[in-house]
Amino acid sequence: MFAEMSTTAIVVTAVAAFMAGFSGASIFFRAKFVVEPLAQYGVPQAMWNWLGAAKAAGAAGLIVGFYVPLIGTLAAIGLILYFAGAVITVLRARAYGHAPFPLVYMAPAVAALVLTW
Repeated sequence: MFAEMSTTAIVVTAVAAFMAGFSGASIFFRAKFVVEPLAQYGVPQAMWNWLGAAKAAGAAGLIVGFYVPLIGTLAAIGLILYFAGAVITVLRARAYGHAPFPLVYMAPAVAALVLTW
């Protein structure tokens, strides 16, 4: 299970899973700090639950990756692509000051991918 992973990789992957899960839950619970910017960026409300589900699936995939490494790798790649899309959405909305936020969530997914490869 964890024998092939370094302690750093385990911790970073767990942090990435926690952050993605927190971000997904924030959408499901309609946290103001998440849904107000989504509305500002022009993301249709009908998509919000799907976005939350994608983040939750990525978080779950990272955890499953402790047991099935391919799933963890695919989950990390999916989260990286998700948050890259979030950066593009923010930039298209010309909310340049918000661009660092999805990058903060993307960084641990990138680190987890690099450390487990």
